[in-house]
Amino acid sequence: MGNNGMKIYKLVFSPIEVNTYILASDSGDCVIIDCGCYDKEEEEGFSHFIAEHKLNPVLLLNTHCHLDHVFGNNFILEKYGLKPFSHELDEGNRKNAVHHALMFGLTMENPPEPAGFIKDNQIIPFDDTRFLALHVPGHTSGSLAFYIEESGIVFTGDALFSGSIGRTDLTGGDYDTLISSIKSKLFVLPPSTVVYPGHGESTSIEKEMKSNPYFT
Repeated sequence: MGNNGMKIYKLVFSPIEVNTYILASDSGDCVIIDCGCYDKEEEEGFSHFIAEHKLNPVLLLNTHCHLDHVFGNNFILEKYGLKPFSHELDEGNRKNAVHHALMFGLTMENPPEPAGFIKDNQIIPFDDTRFLALHVPGHTSGSLAFYIEESGIVFTGDALFSGSIGRTDLTGGDYDTLISSIKSKLFVLPPSTVVYPGHGESTSIEKEMKSNPYFT
């Protein structure tokens, strides 16, 4: 997958099958969104992929801090020296990730402190590209989507999926907030915008507006 000289790779990790996205520019520098590497084997698979494609990770972004989206954060810090950027309202989820993992019958170490916090409408520069951070609370209080206007793509984390929306029964989740967030932040993007969600297959804004059962 490529847009404007930027390549988009998707790797799926952990028993919870989270989508980890790698966005690479022509220079080989890359941004990682939600590294879900759960064990040594997955970590080795990830680093092999990076080496094989001659990539240089320069930025780690978290759409939110649920356990499956931060499994690999310690590994990325150890291997590439990168701390994650996330929304401050998801600190509770980050700090409780170890406890959440146990509830799913999984184990993990405490995820590292963020390098910094991202606010709504903040521009995150990467090479010649600009990510626009959109605050889309409802799945978690601090859920973010990352929109790249010139490429016509948005990474929605667990807010919006193909044919579905994120669950709202966990801490910080709220159904009405999520529905309203999606309508006001995501459904205002150009209809042709490709949606890359935190789980499952990609879709488009237009398709979700027309056929997602939560909105039709």
